[in-house]
Amino acid sequence: MTDIALGSAPRRTIGPTMIWAVLLLGTLAVGMQHQLVPWAADFPKAWVLPLAREITALSKAIIDSVMPVTRAISAVLQAPLDVAVGLFAKGFTFGTGATATAIPRLSWIGVLAAVTLMGHAFGGRRTALVAFFCFFYLALFGQWDRAMLTLALVVVCVPVGVLLGLVIGVAAYRHPRFDIYFVRPLLDLMQTVPAFAYIIPTLFLFGFTPVTPLIATVAFAMPPMVRATTLALHRVPTDIQELGRMTGCTRRQMLWRILLPSAQPTLMIGVNQVIMLTLNMVIIASMVGADGLGYDVLFALRGQKIGAGLEAGLAITALAIALDRLSHAAAESKVDHYRPGTPFHRRHPYFLAGIAVLIVTTLLGRVVPLFAAVPDAMTVTTAPMWDALVKWININFFDYFDAIRTILLLHVLNPLKQTLLALPWAGAVLIVAFAGWRLRDRNLALLCGALIAFIAAVGMWEKAMTTVYLCAISAAISAAIGIPLGVVATRSDWFDRVQRVVVDTLQTLPSFVYLIPVVMLFRVGDVTALIAIVAFAVTPAIRYTIHGIRQVPPHLIEAAVATGCTRRQILWRVQLPLALPEIMLGINQTILFALAMLVITALVGTRDLGQEVYIALTKVDMGRGIIAGLCVAFLGIVADRLLRAGADRFRRRLGIAPGADIS
Repeated sequence: MTDIALGSAPRRTIGPTMIWAVLLLGTLAVGMQHQLVPWAADFPKAWVLPLAREITALSKAIIDSVMPVTRAISAVLQAPLDVAVGLFAKGFTFGTGATATAIPRLSWIGVLAAVTLMGHAFGGRRTALVAFFCFFYLALFGQWDRAMLTLALVVVCVPVGVLLGLVIGVAAYRHPRFDIYFVRPLLDLMQTVPAFAYIIPTLFLFGFTPVTPLIATVAFAMPPMVRATTLALHRVPTDIQELGRMTGCTRRQMLWRILLPSAQPTLMIGVNQVIMLTLNMVIIASMVGADGLGYDVLFALRGQKIGAGLEAGLAITALAIALDRLSHAAAESKVDHYRPGTPFHRRHPYFLAGIAVLIVTTLLGRVVPLFAAVPDAMTVTTAPMWDALVKWININFFDYFDAIRTILLLHVLNPLKQTLLALPWAGAVLIVAFAGWRLRDRNLALLCGALIAFIAAVGMWEKAMTTVYLCAISAAISAAIGIPLGVVATRSDWFDRVQRVVVDTLQTLPSFVYLIPVVMLFRVGDVTALIAIVAFAVTPAIRYTIHGIRQVPPHLIEAAVATGCTRRQILWRVQLPLALPEIMLGINQTILFALAMLVITALVGTRDLGQEVYIALTKVDMGRGIIAGLCVAFLGIVADRLLRAGADRFRRRLGIAPGADIS
């Protein structure tokens, strides 16, 4: 009986809590006593893989073999770039000497009128007014010439990026395996690699030419168009597709006459994202020869000229707002249907009016100077005012800012930084892998563990931990600010209207612009980087919180009211728990925004992976730049996968299918 009883006793298993305890205690022990297992605490230098050196050597060999191809691509793209620059900024000159013929650029009044007509055609009076005032701002503050150089780059980059994204998206839609095993992983990598990293390979392949920033900008801005195309085609209703098949459409006709027209609204959202990312890239592209407003912001940042930098940055913002509103209006505009045989001028009156205005005003510019260029007497500047304001603040409040900076460094930033720098690499790999296994499955565990191990294997562990420390504390502060603001916005209509204006403005400001006032007040260093990152990354936390709370079904709130719940109880016991998956996705986006901004903050003295990318750019070291960029991307991918898995797991606990809308 005793044997039977002993044999039937249930076998004890090691639970997840016990594994977590062992991993955390073991990592803590190794971190405090490095001599116990030195190879697990600090990655041995003898094990470091010399991938950067190998990539640099391989890239030099590849460049020699692909030089004819890169030159051909440069020649093809140089032509439309020259045309755009000539039309908007510099004009054209044919011939030499006394027989030279000059064709002026488009009149600024004509461009202003054409943009206003475009806004009225797409979105009515309100969109027309927004477009007019944004472009008039460029003229009023003396930024017209520089803005037109930037607009020329946008006019070339956006069609190229949209066309490439459309082609890749259609191919991914038609070939699911190509989408799953190639396109999606590539897009994940491209959207987490810092923008600086796009510059390095294009420099190697194309050199310092006017086409280099164009190609880097297209590569950076194209991924959203690919995703939008694939998503839009998958969302075309099956009954519409069946109708096309019943009418005998070929595969090509099905694509061009059924699928793409039906998917147009979502495709236009992709176009909007390409435009915005192109404008976000113009400052970084100025580092390799792109002229315009981006160069002005970069020059002002390096020279600590806050007034000139803010004016150029706000000019980019005005341009971004105008193009954003126009593209949104184009996506939402209804197609007018005409009878067969309707004359062209009846079908496209705004287009013809815009062309006529451009031609007439440009010709008038040959005889009337007002039409040719913005008069200097008409322009104003606020740069001296901003410079004087910053000087006054520094004189009167420097001690307070310095005290805040010192407190943050001594009591928050440095302790967290030292803790992460002492973290054993082996323990971190195991903890991240186990988190992936607990949140989803073995595949996620292997992916996360391998990506973190790669960072240690290429000798970037210390830089990566500095990146993690800045990113983690910035994301935490952004979430602590953004989530309450999002909650308040759902409970107050006037606050919601105010925050929309503020958030829209923050999302259109170029990332470099955040650095200018912060540098002036807090000087260079980690505190400056922290404040700039928080200002840049807080918007997703606000927007996802608002979206999550507002999508809670009304009948659940009515049920809570019927049971006698107060407004506070409804928030804490109904709305926030159901909105938590969306809030977690907002935190995910906040982390990705923080990683993107970290590379920019390398200009203010941070010593992380962003600095590695920036140094590689200045030295044109392709291997070093690619490895550092991959490490940033891998950190972003790990954070993205773990947070998404956590959100999906919480949805399952609530009885909601992962990715489903609870409304």
